[in-house]
Amino acid sequence: MNNELTLSCLRVENFRRTVNGKETALYILRNKTGFELTVTNYGAKTVSLTLPDRNGNRTDVVTGHDSIDDYLTSEEPYFGAVCGRYANRIANARFTLDGREYRLAANNGPNCLHGGIKGFHAVVWEVKRVDDRSIELMYVSADGEEGFPGTLTTTVTYTLTDNGEMVIGYHATTDRPTVLNLTNHSYFNLSGAGDPYIGDHRLIINADYYLPTDETSIPLGAPEKVEGTPMDFRTAHEVGERIRADFKPLIIGRGYDHTFLLNGKAAGEPAFAARCSSPKTGIVMDLFTTEPGMQLYTGNWMTGNLRGKNGRRYPRQSALCFETQHYPDSPNRPDYPGVVLRPGEVFESQTICKFSTESI
Repeated sequence: MNNELTLSCLRVENFRRTVNGKETALYILRNKTGFELTVTNYGAKTVSLTLPDRNGNRTDVVTGHDSIDDYLTSEEPYFGAVCGRYANRIANARFTLDGREYRLAANNGPNCLHGGIKGFHAVVWEVKRVDDRSIELMYVSADGEEGFPGTLTTTVTYTLTDNGEMVIGYHATTDRPTVLNLTNHSYFNLSGAGDPYIGDHRLIINADYYLPTDETSIPLGAPEKVEGTPMDFRTAHEVGERIRADFKPLIIGRGYDHTFLLNGKAAGEPAFAARCSSPKTGIVMDLFTTEPGMQLYTGNWMTGNLRGKNGRRYPRQSALCFETQHYPDSPNRPDYPGVVLRPGEVFESQTICKFSTESI
C-alpha cells in the first residue's frame, strides 16, 4: 500500500528505506478512542501521536519529520528517539568503572551527550513484535560501541491503551559491567506540533529539588531546592511565565534544560512526575515514571530552519521534552543513584504518558 496515509497525514512509503544495510519502516498503533501512535524502527522514534482535543479535532502532539530521509539529515537528531547507551551528558566524555577509565565521543562541547555520535537514536532497531496496540523493538549494542563496555541488549516497548496512555517500557541486560541510562526524547506541543510557542502550557512537576549545572550543562553536584526560584513547578505555572527570569540556571540553559529530582518514587511502580496542559486544545498529559529524575527541556536550541511534518516549522521553544531518566553524569557521581548494570542483572524501567482533555 504505497499510498497509505496515517491520521497525521504521514505517507508510510516515505519510511521504507535501507539504512546501513537494515530496513526501516513506519508502524501504526491505534486504540478504540481515536488515538494513533506511529513509530519508526530508525532510532525507535515516535514520529506522531494524534489524539482528539476538547472539541474532537485530531491533534498531533509531537514534532517530527515526513520521511526517513529527513530524519537522517535533521538538525534535531533526537526527535522522538530512544537515547542511549547513556542519555543526557557525561562530563569530559569519560568515566571510570571498576578501576578502568573509558573514553567516549565528545559530541557536546567537552561532554558526551545521549550516547555519543551514533547513539541509540541513530541506529536501526529490530522489530521483535508488533500488533495494533503495541510494538517491541530490540537493539544489540556491541562491546566497545561508542566507547562503552559490554554487549548490551536493549528492548523498548511502546503500547497504546484504550484509556489514553502511551506506555514506554525498557528492558536491558549486559555481558560485562557497563553504565546505562535510557530515555525517550519526544518533543511535545499539546497545542499541536507546529504551534510556535509552548509558553502558554501550564506545568506541574512533582519535585522539591533540581540540579544546577555549569556552563556546559553538567551538574555542579548537590541538588538545590526549587522553592523560591523559577524552577518551582510544585503548583501550576505557565512554562513561559518565568523562562526569561534573571536567574543564572535559566540564563545558562537559554531556558529550562535541567534535571528535576522526582518525589514519591515507589519501588518498581510508576509515580506521578508531571502534568502539562494546553489552553488552546484542552489536551492534558499526566506523566508517571519509575525513574528518579526528569529532564525538562524547552526546545531552547530549535531554530525553525528545518521542515517538519506537513511542512510545519519548529521555532525556538515550540516544544517541551520530559526526559524521564537517571541523573546526568552519574557515572562520575557516586552520590547519585547508581547507573551500573552488571551481568546477571536486569534493567527495567517504565514511563506512562496519560492523555485526557479539560474544558476551558
